[in-house]
Amino acid sequence: MKDEDIDTSDIPPVTPEMFARAIVKKGGVFVRRVKQPVTLRVEADVLEWFKARGKGYQTEMNAVLEAYVKAHKEAEK
Repeated sequence: MKDEDIDTSDIPPVTPEMFARAIVKKGGVFVRRVKQPVTLRVEADVLEWFKARGKGYQTEMNAVLEAYVKAHKEAEK
């Protein structure tokens, strides 16, 4: 079956509230992408929540931001 043959009409749009409750899963195909160091100011409780999840919290934060960008790019189409 091709992607365009799949009926997605019953899938609700992703809201910011749904996105906020999302869980980032690690795994799948690994592709090394270029990352750029940046200084970023985030709320203290947000940073502590990610840090409390353990090693790799910056990678997880990047994955959340990447998913957000992807969702918005798809919504703009």
